[in-house]
Amino acid sequence: MASPPPTIFSRARRAAARRRIAGLQRQPGAARFVLDDIVDDVLERLAFLRHEPRRALAIGDWTGQLAEALARQGAEVIRGEPADGFDEERPLPFAGCDFVASVATLDTVNDLPGALIHIRGALAPGGRAIASFVGAGSLPVLRRIMLAADGERPAARLHPMVDVRAGAQLLQRAGWADPVADGRTLTVAYRSLEQLVTDLRAQGLGNVLASPAPLGKAGLERARAAFAAEADEEGRVVETFEILTLSGWRPG
Repeated sequence: MASPPPTIFSRARRAAARRRIAGLQRQPGAARFVLDDIVDDVLERLAFLRHEPRRALAIGDWTGQLAEALARQGAEVIRGEPADGFDEERPLPFAGCDFVASVATLDTVNDLPGALIHIRGALAPGGRAIASFVGAGSLPVLRRIMLAADGERPAARLHPMVDVRAGAQLLQRAGWADPVADGRTLTVAYRSLEQLVTDLRAQGLGNVLASPAPLGKAGLERARAAFAAEADEEGRVVETFEILTLSGWRPG
């Protein structure tokens, strides 16, 4: 019998972080660039493939943009949200979908291979799936800052992430046909560490590790100093978000 995957992420903290999104998005200027980019990309891929779904499942679409766009194209759209108990790590309670989109959720599941298998299981023969989430290469500046803040005793503060090569291998293991894994980069400039953290939390991208380590006041001051050391002549720090996209289909 296969051993269960390690518990890296807390399901309770993950759900709580996603429930907080709605309230944080009511703040003026709340960031939503990661999901906006993913939704635009998903729709562009569908148009390029000339795939017009009639029954679609949209997972993690907290803005509702993707569901609305698919509905305008004539699709019956089912929405699944981890904040409401939707669990990608179990067989999905839907079948016969000709399209499944997972937007910015699979970076915080403990059993990613299992989640990909369950997405495939929700597809009808010939159905397609696209899963996009924050991948390896993201937040290099914040990683350096946190290492500087911890000094000689570094703690796990940022999530482990999947790269393109590993993503392609996972798709093959999950039985997706014609698997494709690719990445693209978003860059955003910040003038304070606090604004960077605010943007992460507003998009549900904050720390949901199962064993979070408190930073403390002294560590926070070291983090602020490290951020200032990263800044350019105009006081800006450019941070990177690498978006990993996995796509494929279920053979007929």
